[in-house]
Amino acid sequence: MDGIGKLFSGMRAAASGLAAERIRIDVIARNIANAETTRTPEGGPYVRQVVSFEPLLERAADGRAQAAGVRVASVEPDRSTPMERVFDPQHPDADAHGFVLLPNVNTTQEMADLITAMRAYEANLSVQESFVRMAERALRLVQ
Repeated sequence: MDGIGKLFSGMRAAASGLAAERIRIDVIARNIANAETTRTPEGGPYVRQVVSFEPLLERAADGRAQAAGVRVASVEPDRSTPMERVFDPQHPDADAHGFVLLPNVNTTQEMADLITAMRAYEANLSVQESFVRMAERALRLVQ
């Protein structure tokens, strides 16, 4: 791969990170927005969603697979954290014993995850901007 090809592969890797983190930010925002949702169309309270990433692989010149970025592998319900059960007999979604199931969303954890995702997004954006500056400098050298 020539120099310009390496430059563009670096830009593609940073762009894939931007796209993946954007999805993660959207999922976290949806979790926060539904932190108090006790009734969903599927039935029951909202279930926290988690994003899983996987590497984007490409073939190197020698035939080996090498990482070329990242992508979202899946967005799935978080079953590791149980729903909170609260006694509130006046709540419209209370069961016969007066208990309501609340979503398994911890807003403090979600805010910490959001900050991490935003910083990762900003880091990928910074890398992308660095590649653009390098390309501009290379073009000035050629002139």
